[in-house]
Amino acid sequence: MTAVDTIIFPVADLAAAKSVFTTLLGAEPHTDEPYYVGYTVDGQEFALDPNGHRKGLRGTVPFWRVDDLDASSAALVAAGATVVQPPAEVGGGRRTTVVADADGNQFGLMQG
Repeated sequence: MTAVDTIIFPVADLAAAKSVFTTLLGAEPHTDEPYYVGYTVDGQEFALDPNGHRKGLRGTVPFWRVDDLDASSAALVAAGATVVQPPAEVGGGRRTTVVADADGNQFGLMQG
């Protein structure tokens, strides 16, 4: 696994969150869609997900990029993690999954 690649913030009001994050990050989003708003600042990806709460995200979720999503997810589950979001295609050839540790801390994996 590499360092954290993307940090996703589940948001209820995408327009309000976009205003705050554009100000906070001092940058315009590179992707501005009704289902995802993404920013890259100093090589770090920050994203706003208006469907995150509905998909089970309880707070900010860091995502690590991996070469093999299925193997990495299986290894984490074998180590005691639980699946919050099963592996799924999210567009553009990218697949993600979200798991939680024993304390309920959520983190994601992405491939592609």
